[in-house]
Amino acid sequence: MPNFPGALKRLLVGRPVRSERLGETLLPKRIALPVFASDALSSVAYAPDEILLTLAAAGLTSYALSPWVGVAVVAVMLIVVASYRQNVHAYPSGGGDYEVATVNLGPTAGITVASALLVDYVLTVAVSISSGAQYAASAMPFLRGHEAFLAVGLVVVLTTINLRGVRESGSAFAVPTYVFMFSILGMSAWGFVRFFTGDLPQADSAGLTLVPEDQFNQGLVGLAGGFLLLRAFSSGCAALTGVEAISNGVPAFKVPKSRNAAMTLAMLGTIAVTMLMSIIILSRLMHVRFAEFPSEQLFLNGVSVGDDYVQDPVIGQIADALFGSFQPAFYLVTFATGLILILAANTAFNGFPVLGSILAKDDLLPRQLHTRGDRLAYSNGIIALAVGASLLIIAFDAQVTRLIQLYIVGVFISFTVSQTGMVRHWTRLLKLETVPAARRKMQQSRIINSIGLTITGSVLVVVLITKFTRGAYLALIFMALLFLLMLAIRRHYRKVRAELAEEDDTRGRALPSRVHAIVLVSKLHKPTLRALAYARASRPSVLEAVTVTVDADETRRLQDEWDRRDIPVPLRALDSPYREITRPVLNYVKSVRRESPRDLVVVYVPEYVVGRWWEQLLHNQSALRLKSGLHFVPGVIVASVPWQLRSSSHRLGEESKPAPGDARRGTLPHETDDSKKEQNA
Repeated sequence: MPNFPGALKRLLVGRPVRSERLGETLLPKRIALPVFASDALSSVAYAPDEILLTLAAAGLTSYALSPWVGVAVVAVMLIVVASYRQNVHAYPSGGGDYEVATVNLGPTAGITVASALLVDYVLTVAVSISSGAQYAASAMPFLRGHEAFLAVGLVVVLTTINLRGVRESGSAFAVPTYVFMFSILGMSAWGFVRFFTGDLPQADSAGLTLVPEDQFNQGLVGLAGGFLLLRAFSSGCAALTGVEAISNGVPAFKVPKSRNAAMTLAMLGTIAVTMLMSIIILSRLMHVRFAEFPSEQLFLNGVSVGDDYVQDPVIGQIADALFGSFQPAFYLVTFATGLILILAANTAFNGFPVLGSILAKDDLLPRQLHTRGDRLAYSNGIIALAVGASLLIIAFDAQVTRLIQLYIVGVFISFTVSQTGMVRHWTRLLKLETVPAARRKMQQSRIINSIGLTITGSVLVVVLITKFTRGAYLALIFMALLFLLMLAIRRHYRKVRAELAEEDDTRGRALPSRVHAIVLVSKLHKPTLRALAYARASRPSVLEAVTVTVDADETRRLQDEWDRRDIPVPLRALDSPYREITRPVLNYVKSVRRESPRDLVVVYVPEYVVGRWWEQLLHNQSALRLKSGLHFVPGVIVASVPWQLRSSSHRLGEESKPAPGDARRGTLPHETDDSKKEQNA
């Protein structure tokens, strides 16, 4: 019988890849762009929505400021991209912001950045997938109300694809990402052509009246108006998420790695800025209306649109107006946008596992995250990210407006700390550099990173002020908990390393004076005889068999059979008045240790090897409890002696083959009493 789980894994994930083929998984720029930049590019799909949605609180007149808010976001993006180009040249090992902060500001700063990035990666998946699920629900109404389940299903699909390896997932996602870029740029170009020819249509929502919220009846005036503008700016800064992923993924690029990563960053910045500003300007020219509470803020001829009003995203409204007479173009833009929102999560699926591997290597996360799977991907990190994102999606019911409030806090914390570290990096190098040309280049780099520090630090303050009460505090709590968890993990690993390296510990170096072997016996059958034979072959100083008396008659029959077979090993029966098995064995082993503290006690436990999960429930439960208890007794070694039942043969992918001596012992595979009789006849 074939191994079904193994066959299913190979079908979904693919065949294992040898370690020496790791170089074949490196990415050229044309693949690296969609792999690492899909998150930042996808922000075009929701950053304009968030800007308009926030400004809508002050009414229709506030929309006049949307292009200027976009310009401010673009300025920050260009500065951050320029700053990170310095990062990838200075620190190409893949540690990114974490390495920059650790080397230049110390381990505490590095752990702070790491916790912020890990939380941000999880939120990236949750926000992107939830946004994609909402786009799908707007195109297919039967999905409304089931967005969370759809989003979790999409996370599972992305996880499976990424488990196949970085290059394969990148190739799979490259075409949809490029389709999105060309569809948005093409739609924008067509919109501007129609504007300059005087043929630009209005959005369907253009005829609606946008009513401001009560506290903004006077528009954007006073402190409240300024605060709302800052909140719109901080919401639009969601467009910057994902920029840092390239600095974390430099090792995945083909050589020259730093140069290719820097060029990819430049392409990312140029494309994202063009797309973002195009959508914001077109939404202004086409009089798009987009409100947080449509039933309360949008009116048609003085009557509320009502709770049944379906508010399409900004891109959807623009595409519908521009391509109303050519539906294939509309569906292309809508489909590509929904798909890129889902694929944007792939940036996190590439960044999180790499960062997790580096942190695990530095003893800050479990060691399992440092190892690659059989497809040369960091499989454990991919699965951990998927689980965390799915929990968030379920907890927030896949609502992007709620999730996005948690979103950009972590990324701007990492931006700010990283830029601080880069300023110190260049300052340190300038003290040692004497060549004028090299000094000028370093001074230019320090100026760029200083500007980046000033801007990102200012944006971080704005984000904390404007989003703290709206949910950002939850992200800070998650980061703090992760920070403390990483400190605890590091402390544990260091404690274990110190304990295992103690030079004055003679227990690990001194040979035992004697070896006391104990074979656990429940019945006198083949597994027991194998365990006895194995124990005798090890030539211990003392060898005895031990059984527990749960039923006196059964123990008596066992002793009689033992004597009848003349087995050359003494059998000791332990009393168990309460019919326990584990406690009497543990007490006896401890008594042996007390009598001879320098003796090594080896307990041999016969076990069945079964092939089906439900068979495991029917066997080995007593052995499992015994082993669990014995592992905590100092000076005791537990030796499992397996006996393979026939059902275990299918786990090898083929039936067991005869071994030398099987015929003589009468243990040929699949040989039954009936077949023996037929042979004798």
